[in-house]
Amino acid sequence: MAGKNHTTLPEFLLLGFSDLKALQGPLFWVVLLVYLVTLLGNSLIILLTQVSPALHSPMYFFLRQLSAVELFYTTNIVPRTLANLASPHPQAISFQGCAAQMYVFIVLGISECCLLTAMAYDRYVAICQPLHYSTLLSPRACMAMVGTSWLTGIITATTHASLIFSLPFPSHPIIPHFLCDILPVLRLASAGKHRSEISVMTATVVFIMIPFSLIVTSYIRILGAILAMASTQSRRKVFSTCSSHLLVVSLFFGTASITYIRPQAGSSVTTDRVLSLFYTVVTPMLNPIIYTLRNKDVRRALQHLVKRQSPLP
Repeated sequence: MAGKNHTTLPEFLLLGFSDLKALQGPLFWVVLLVYLVTLLGNSLIILLTQVSPALHSPMYFFLRQLSAVELFYTTNIVPRTLANLASPHPQAISFQGCAAQMYVFIVLGISECCLLTAMAYDRYVAICQPLHYSTLLSPRACMAMVGTSWLTGIITATTHASLIFSLPFPSHPIIPHFLCDILPVLRLASAGKHRSEISVMTATVVFIMIPFSLIVTSYIRILGAILAMASTQSRRKVFSTCSSHLLVVSLFFGTASITYIRPQAGSSVTTDRVLSLFYTVVTPMLNPIIYTLRNKDVRRALQHLVKRQSPLP
């Protein structure tokens, strides 16, 4: 019997927001609306960058990949979150289901880090080395960067998920969260917890800080190039091509840093859930809005598409 109990895989219980019953109803409709806007916005970005000849450049190729990641990212989390919000009780998730959700979550999160870094590199080459742009960002080079982004995400997710889900868990584990995120699941492990938490969090910080450092380095070089320009109008025009990406980077890395790098001693379950809700649900909705509102090429392509689809008067 002892051997049988040891090999039985536990079923996790996702607490979600079941302890905040007054908020569950309103939160359900807010999350559903945000999810629908996210699906529409990112699908529109993918469509525009695919069909508009003006958006067939490396920058928009990376943007299309980013929008695809955002679609998968939210779809991995939001449907189950909505099911949890619709129920007054915590919802069960199987051991395999929890592992799969975390695996996909890490793959997409790390891939997004790398894609944002590739987009920063694109802006650096376009502004600081324009004569080498077509060589350094050839179609083959862009495909290699995207492939590396996905491969990095897969390797990271495989090592993280393997380490975390090889640990022993209690027979009836309750996750005080609405998704199988790294820290809440890791804290449930009943053995090897401290060593594993240090290993996983060190790797997580590294995979957040390395791409962020590369992005900061790119923009320091870009800032130097902008300040060297004689014309104020040229400076403004060049900076406007970077502003959308800077906003998206600030949103993504800002919330990720607060979630994974801040001291855990002063954190609360409610704070963790609110932060996670922002970067898993709200941020993917804001990205296409930022690129649509702040990017003239995307706005122009959208207007052209609408005119083409509208019936003639």
